Amino acid sequence: MTEFVIIIPKSVLDRWNVGEGGELELTEGGIRPAGKALEVVRRFDPSQIRAQILANLHRWRSKGTWVSAYDDWNRIAESGDDGALFSAMLGRDEEADRLRQSMPFVGLLAKEVVRRLNEEA
Repeated sequence: MTEFVIIIPKSVLDRWNVGEGGELELTEGGIRPAGKALEVVRRFDPSQIRAQILANLHRWRSKGTWVSAYDDWNRIAESGDDGALFSAMLGRDEEADRLRQSMPFVGLLAKEVVRRLNEEA
């Protein structure tokens, strides 16, 4: 395996709110702070995340707004399995990528945080 070193100015890391041991995401467009899912995991415990997921899914189902990924999220949230939850939220595989296209944990982060993350992306 080939390793690379990338130097990122401290001022950029500070603006991204990324400290030592923090995670960055490498995309085709460049390097950026890890997304909303990681920010949610940093700020909330699994039970809070599951409660938000289930509340949103219940509301969306009652409004007739439903996609197939929501069945999977519902199963994950109801299972109580933290590993499955974090795998779906933070995994790097195709299934996790698919699930994050329909994130039912929206609403946990303050609007200012979401705006900052969107700007950084």
